[in-house]
Parts: sequence; C-alpha cells; structure tokens
Amino acid sequence: MSKARIALVGMPNTGKSTLFNRLSGASAQVGNWPGMTVELESARLLVGARMVELVDLPGLNNLHGFSEDERIARHFLETQAIDALIVVLNATQIERQLAFALQIKRLGLPIILVLNMADEAIRRSVIIDRDALEKALGCPVCLISAKYGHGIQGVRHALETLLHHNTTTPRTPLHQALHEDDAIEAESAALLAHAVRSPQTPAATWTDRIDNILLHPWLGIVAFFVILLGLFQIVYSVGAPLQELLGEALEAAKTQWLIPAAAHLPAPIASFLLDGLFDGVGTVATFLPIILTFYLVMSAVEDSGYMARAAFLMDALMSRMGLDGRAFVMQIMGFGCNVPAIMGTRILRNPLQRRLSMLIIPFSLCSARLQVFLFFTTAIFSPQAAPWVLLSFYVLSFLVAFASAWVWRGRVGEQEPLIMELPPYRSPTFSYLALQSLREAGQFLRGAGGFIIAGVAIIWLLTHLPWGVEPASAASWAGQLAAITTPIFAPLGIDTLLSISLMFGFVAKEIVIGALAVIYGAGPNELTGVLARSMDWRQAYSFMLFTLLYTPCLATLAAIRRESRSLRFTVASTLWSLAIAWLASFAFYQTALLF
Repeated sequence: MSKARIALVGMPNTGKSTLFNRLSGASAQVGNWPGMTVELESARLLVGARMVELVDLPGLNNLHGFSEDERIARHFLETQAIDALIVVLNATQIERQLAFALQIKRLGLPIILVLNMADEAIRRSVIIDRDALEKALGCPVCLISAKYGHGIQGVRHALETLLHHNTTTPRTPLHQALHEDDAIEAESAALLAHAVRSPQTPAATWTDRIDNILLHPWLGIVAFFVILLGLFQIVYSVGAPLQELLGEALEAAKTQWLIPAAAHLPAPIASFLLDGLFDGVGTVATFLPIILTFYLVMSAVEDSGYMARAAFLMDALMSRMGLDGRAFVMQIMGFGCNVPAIMGTRILRNPLQRRLSMLIIPFSLCSARLQVFLFFTTAIFSPQAAPWVLLSFYVLSFLVAFASAWVWRGRVGEQEPLIMELPPYRSPTFSYLALQSLREAGQFLRGAGGFIIAGVAIIWLLTHLPWGVEPASAASWAGQLAAITTPIFAPLGIDTLLSISLMFGFVAKEIVIGALAVIYGAGPNELTGVLARSMDWRQAYSFMLFTLLYTPCLATLAAIRRESRSLRFTVASTLWSLAIAWLASFAFYQTALLF
C-alpha cells in the first residue's frame, strides 16, 4: 500500500506545531518539495498498518491572503498529492476561526477538524457540541489538549479510520474552491448558533489583569528586560554548576583513560586526538547543560504566551524604524538561530521591509554566540556580575538592530497595521518543555557538530604546522596569519590568538570556543583559567562585543542571499555589520582604557 500524505493546517497560535510534535515524536525532518523553493517540516509515522507522511504547513489566517506563508500553503495544496487534511483550531476562539475550517472544507479534500485547548474552552464556559459539528461538517471532530497530550490517540484513530475509507487521493483545483466569502460567513454564523453556546459577557481573567502591567507602554518594556535578566540568572544558577561537573568528568576521562590509551601512538597523532579533537570538542560539550537550561527557560516563556505580547508591545517602537512588531518577533526568533528568523521574514509583505528586517536580524544574540558569551562571562566575571554582563549584550543587540533600522528606514515604503492574536497565558508543562529543549539541543548538535570537528581539526593543524615550531607561536601558520590581522584587532584589545578564532567564527560561531581550547592547548576544565590569566575584563568585553556584531555565520549569509535574491544586498549587509562591530569595539575599548 502506498504511503499516505497528510497536511497539517491551522491558524497561528492554535497549537498546530505542538500537535505536530506530539504526533511525530522525534522523527521530524525538514525537506524540499518538487516545484517549491521553500523547506517544510515533515515526519513519517505509522497509523494503523499504513505509513503516513505528515507535513506541517505554515500557520495562516485564511486561504485568501497574499503573504508569503499563505502563498506557500496554497501552492503546496495546489501542486502536491494529498490524501487528507488535519485542520487545527483554537477551541476558545472558535467563533472567529470556524470560518477558516469551512474554507478548507470547500477544497473537497477529506478533513479531520481538531479543536485544541478544549480544556481552556471548558474553563471559559464555552460548550462545544462535537456531535452537532461532526454531523453538520460531515467530518471527524476531535477535542484535544496538545499541551498535555489529551486526545492525541483520538486524532490517530480518526486518521486511521479516514484513511481506511479513502483509498484514493482526491485532487481539487484550488482556484475553484476559493470564492463565495459571504456564503462562508453566513454558514459559519448559522453553524455557531446551532452548535456553540458562549457566555454573553466574558468575565475578566488573570490574562487581562496581567496584561494591564505587561502591555503597559512603559512598565511593559521594563518588565520585558526584568524577565530577560531573571532568565539569565536561572541559566547561570542551574547550568553553570552542571557545566563544571561535566568539565571535571571529561578531564578525568582524559587523564585516566585517553592519555594512557594514546601513549603508544606517534606524538603528533596523540596530540591531534587529545589536544585537538578531544579538548576542542570536549570544551564545547561542557556547554550542553547551559544550552539545555537556556532552551528550557526560553521555551517556557514562549509557551506561556508572553512572546506574542513582546511583539505587540514593541510594535509602536518598531514602527518608527519602518518596521512593525512582526519584525521584533523575528528578532526574538533569532535568539535561537538567525537562519529560521531570516526565513521567517516572509510574513512581511513589503519587500523593502523584508530586506530591512534581514539587515537587523543578524545582530540577534543567537545560541552559537551565546556559547561564547557564557564561557567568557563565567571565566572573567564574578557570578554576581555575569548575568548583568550577559543582559547588556542582549540590550546592545536590540539597540544596534534598532539603530541600523532607523538609519535605513527611509527606503521602506508604506507600512501595514499589525494584526495578531494574543493567546491567553498558560502554565507550561515540564515534560513538554524538556522534550522541546532536548529537540532544540539535538538540532544544534546535528547542525554544528560537523563544523566544530572540522574547525578544531583545521585550527590544530594551523597552530602546529610547520612541524617543529612551538604550537601557536609566531612561527606557526596560525601565528603568521594572525600577524597580518594585528593592525586591525590590536586597537580593539583583541590579541593575535583571539583573532584566529574570530576568523573561524565567520564559518560558524560554534567553532570559537573549541578553537580557543586548541589554540591555548587547554582542556575542557582548564581553558577558563587560561583566559582569566591572559586578558582583563576590558579585552574580554571588547572581544564579545565584536563577536556579537561582526559577520553572521555562512549559513545565515546563505539564507540572506536566498531570501533577498540579491548578492549586492548580502555583501552590503555583511560590510555593514563588520563596520559596526569594529567601530563599537574600538569605541568601547579605547574608552574603557581611560578608567
């Protein structure tokens, strides 16, 4: 029996991605599709006796819009063979979202209607007659809570039943189904009156009370940065002790097992394996506890519903720079990785706004840069000062991004008003957050592992060749290369050895810490002490400031080139970030020397 293809569609903030994760587990992957220039997340799962390919389409408000996400979804539905659709709605907002399900139903494809957050609907006294909906719509209706995993088996059972009764793949030309908006609106109103009973005057909720503070024009901005500071404090308090324990374990493994095992090898090979690969990769590995903690707390904030409010809060500020709150959402997304944030600019319809957003996203403090900052702040600054230092870099990333947008705002045309749904506040579930943070960390390792291994191997060769010279000395290839850049980096307080790691950081920022371990010949538990003795706080801050602002990694540049369709813009944005990085580090270091 052939593999079935199911598309998952839903409006933003309906929990569609959470449902996708619940159904797919750890089997999700990103792939290209014939005739399409974008990548969509998909997963294979066994439903009954049949293999199913589940494809997660972008969140969209309706099929009539012309944003990039809406075009992607429509083009997929038009061009790909699909057996059925799973339509995800927010049960607490069914009055506004049911028309979307009716639009999807008009396509003529078999559908399963999934009403997520059914538990919240009950608490809000929204009563949904599932049997009435199923009879009126002629399709299965599942009431679930994707957050807690309630009702997921019901979705699987409905999908198995649907596939059993639909052995062929229906195809309906999309252009024939997207019309008669008035008829859809009337049908939606009649169906709501028949199947849904909602309170006439909803009572004030905790969400409303909290929003009075967090959405206040001034208190909200203060609260935003206080929340960020609290997150960093948690990251240091929980992650740093775990990092130290892991570093000690790796150092003990090297001393007790690896060094004796490599004793019979030729000296260059043993040095390459122990001082190169093990020390470089091991030093990066010690940051896994901190990275997991960071993803855990950031996922908690995102799952709570606060991120959408941060975008709404910043909309007025962003509008003065030619952008809107959606661009701020992309900045927040850039905390994880700049690449998906660049791709996410498709939600901006104005092409000039898209380019302006792509110009400022690389200033976001991504998880790869976070490694560098966590390491340096732990090594150079006290535990009391470290969270404040890290917060300062997040603040600076925003300020530089805003300043860049303000400088180039004159090229942006007319803006559209920001319309977005603010979800209610929710208490995150630890099991889901843990799974999400493990997924994020796993993706980080899969994406960066190859770069890290290749980077530390090349750096070991540069610091040890030609044979016979002192490692990382001026006579080595690395020393000769660093001597060329000395006039550029010396005014910034960045010495020759540090400048080598910055060169490799252009490929991927994940390489920087591993490179330093190889350059200084220090193990996972020794590098912090070496750095603390070789630089003061001014040099460390200047180095981190340059790392924050200079060119993004090659993957981000490739994404900018692909999304902007302009090599000239890609080169210009790279030169802009390099100039900003040098000027900012120069100004800081030379000023700090006066004190």
